[in-house]
Amino acid sequence: MREKLKKISDVFKVIFGYGIMIVLFAGGLTFFAYIAAIIIGGETATAISTWVYSKFIPIIIYASTILILFGLVTMYMAGEKALTPGKKNAMDEGEK
Repeated sequence: MREKLKKISDVFKVIFGYGIMIVLFAGGLTFFAYIAAIIIGGETATAISTWVYSKFIPIIIYASTILILFGLVTMYMAGEKALTPGKKNAMDEGEK
């Protein structure tokens, strides 16, 4: 059973990695949309900026939140405890 969860976790890690990469790329595109809006100016710039802020950014936020939860579930399925200090870390800081 543990091996099966590990294999599923490995597949989920790949999905998580590509998903986060896509969301980060989409977030970077917002910068270029705002730069284009500054260059264009006028009512068109207002329309571009409003669309990016009201339609595009919420999608990125929802997608990244879902992917982060997906990544946490993946970590727990694999048995990883990356968010807790281990004995090795405690000894490195002088605690014995």
